[in-house]
Amino acid sequence: MQSLKSERAKKEYEQFVKEVTPQQKLFPNMGKAFVVGGLICVLGQILLRIGKTQFSLNQDDAGAWCSLILILCSVILTGLNIYQKIVTFAGCGALVPITGFANSVAAPAIEYQKEGQVFGIGAKIFTIAGPVLLYGIFSSWLLGLIYWLWSIAGHWI
Repeated sequence: MQSLKSERAKKEYEQFVKEVTPQQKLFPNMGKAFVVGGLICVLGQILLRIGKTQFSLNQDDAGAWCSLILILCSVILTGLNIYQKIVTFAGCGALVPITGFANSVAAPAIEYQKEGQVFGIGAKIFTIAGPVLLYGIFSSWLLGLIYWLWSIAGHWI
C-alpha cells in the first residue's frame, strides 16, 4: 500500500514539474543568440577598424582598445540594468563574448555593494567569473609546466 502511494505521489510530482517547466523554443532562441552575438562581434570589428584607420593603431593596440571599450560598455549597461535584459532576450549570444564575462564580474559587485567593500564587493565580485579564472589560470600554469619539462627533457635526449 505504501509503495502504491509513493508511486502515485512520484507521478503527480512529475506531472507538476512538466506543467510548471517553461517550454524552450530552440530555433528562435538560437536565432536570437546568433543575431545578438553577431552584432556584438560586428561592433567589435567596427571599433577595431576605427582604431586602425582613424587613430593609426597597429593590430595589437587596436585590439586592446576594442576589448577595453566593449568591456566598458558591458559594465555600464550592467550598471544601468540593461545588459540583463539583453541576456534575457539573447541568452548565450550575449553571455559568450567578452561583454558577457565583464557582465559576470560587474553584476555581483553591483548586487552586493550594500554589504560593504570587503564582505560585499570584495567577497562576491568573482562568484561567477572566479571558477573560470581559477581553472583557466591553473590549466595555463599546468600546461606551461608540462611544456617546460618537455623542453628540458628534449635537451637531455
